[in-house]
Amino acid sequence: MGNKVIFNWSGGKDSAMALHKLLQAPDYEIMCLLTSISEPYQRISMHGVRTALLEAQAQHIGLPLVKMEIPEMPSMEDYERVMRETMDQLVAQGADYAAFGDIFLEDLRAYREQKLEQIGLKALFPLWKQPTDQLIRDFIDMGFKTIVTCVNEQYLDKSFAGRIIDHDFLNDLPVNVDPCGEHGEFHTFVFEGPIFRQPVAFTKGEVVYRKYGPAKEEDNKSKDTAQDPYAYGFWYCDLLPV
Repeated sequence: MGNKVIFNWSGGKDSAMALHKLLQAPDYEIMCLLTSISEPYQRISMHGVRTALLEAQAQHIGLPLVKMEIPEMPSMEDYERVMRETMDQLVAQGADYAAFGDIFLEDLRAYREQKLEQIGLKALFPLWKQPTDQLIRDFIDMGFKTIVTCVNEQYLDKSFAGRIIDHDFLNDLPVNVDPCGEHGEFHTFVFEGPIFRQPVAFTKGEVVYRKYGPAKEEDNKSKDTAQDPYAYGFWYCDLLPV
């Protein structure tokens, strides 16, 4: 057996493509999918997808799922504490690596590597530095199917929420939006593709708007919209299990 890998699974397209690559690599054994979920809402963090659909993904992929429950609007300390406790347990079970679907965010990669080194894990980034325009087209052409569950209103309007990502979708994206949404412009739910034994069944629910605030009131000091991360909201397309 190869090196044991904790795969950080968001349920979206980048995760699916990265997982597909690692499943084909003989040197690695995926020991589990690890997903952070909102504890009060029981949905995938930021993606807004219900945990029932997350569980269906893991079942149809055929890998164990570890859910890391995060409180609503957690501080960085809260997040890091829960992550450390979860990772420590998986290291005790023999984990060697943690894998991510990140593509080109240097600061995020450095942060992940630093935190993993502290607990004796190495990081894997199967998609690192791949051109996102080609990556998303390869994703579509390989038979993956994914739906947009969340859009950042800074970049996209409500009409993009609930759309299937296909070549028409890519043609409709504004020029300032990364084709893979690597800057957080949109998030997705993958429901079919070569990593799945069968498609994940769902129906589209309502599209809702949500705006977030800082974990603590005193944290939100900026009144400059361009610099204020809480000055904009998100459109979510709810997905209902079938």
